[in-house]
Amino acid sequence: MKPLFEISKKVVLEKFDEVKEVSDIVSYSSKTNPIVTGILEEERDCLFSVHSVNELKNVKDKSKILFLAQGWNKEELKFLIEEGVRKFVVDNIQDLEMLRKFMVDGEVKINLFLRLKLKENTLRTEKYFVFGFGSDFINENILNLKNLDFIEKIGIHFHRKTQNIAEWDLKREIENVLSDEVLRGSDYMVIGGGLPSVYANTNVKVFSGIFDKIKKFREWLSSKNIKMIIEPGRYIAGPAGKLISHVKAVYDNNIVVDVSVYNSDLDALIVSVKLLVEGEVNKRDGEPYIVKGITPCSMDLFRYRVYLKEKPIVGEEFVFLNAGAYNFTTNFCDLDLIETKIVD
Repeated sequence: MKPLFEISKKVVLEKFDEVKEVSDIVSYSSKTNPIVTGILEEERDCLFSVHSVNELKNVKDKSKILFLAQGWNKEELKFLIEEGVRKFVVDNIQDLEMLRKFMVDGEVKINLFLRLKLKENTLRTEKYFVFGFGSDFINENILNLKNLDFIEKIGIHFHRKTQNIAEWDLKREIENVLSDEVLRGSDYMVIGGGLPSVYANTNVKVFSGIFDKIKKFREWLSSKNIKMIIEPGRYIAGPAGKLISHVKAVYDNNIVVDVSVYNSDLDALIVSVKLLVEGEVNKRDGEPYIVKGITPCSMDLFRYRVYLKEKPIVGEEFVFLNAGAYNFTTNFCDLDLIETKIVD
């Protein structure tokens, strides 16, 4: 038996509907898992946040794309417009000027979103790049941009890393940096970065509080005639996915499985989220095991400690839960691409 990803269509739609309850519009972040993109385009009225031209192939109706620019040129802009993309997020002055020069003589109208740079208290120096315009630039320029002939609607985009679960006092943050005039002149507000998902090292108790804050933020925006867009990825794709692997070896309370974080769970290295294991129990009810990937890399760890009631048997299935988000692969050790199957 080969390893396999399973994506539950039922769970995808359930999680989408939960987000739609607290937002005017949902824009699924397609990079999280493009297979989920196809499910949502068929089953729900949804936008799709796309970050590269290569991703366009995952969305049939290009008018549903919210394209996040990064270092584009005239040829790329021309291609996007010809493909039917009409919604753009811009986060720097060079890309904004390129857009203005390209669109000045055109008859096409677009929706433009300026990305606002917000402080993230969990950022570590030199690890993350901070995208966006400062609030001074947006306060000074957004209403003038709205009056340009090629602008149909204008909005503000800001980003929160999905597992930064303590940074959701949205109304206070936006109110402190943007003028009331700018807010009343804006058509949309995009909460980029989406919502957190459940992993072995996640505090699920805070989730209800996050949704309460989002509801209040939406009410506040509605009072200013601003429509709110939420940009989830992990929240929808994560719980819809299972990674079905198999036990290769068991020794000294170490479990070696026939997959690697390098071809299934790079999140374990990038943002340090740890996948839940089917059948895991509390510390008092089981024995501790380390779950190791198949490569020789010492960082190829799915779980440093997981408690199981029974010792796994070589050859049996070993299932990771909430594995549908960012399950992209590398060519490290010439690892196989794991097949994905849609179920339900």
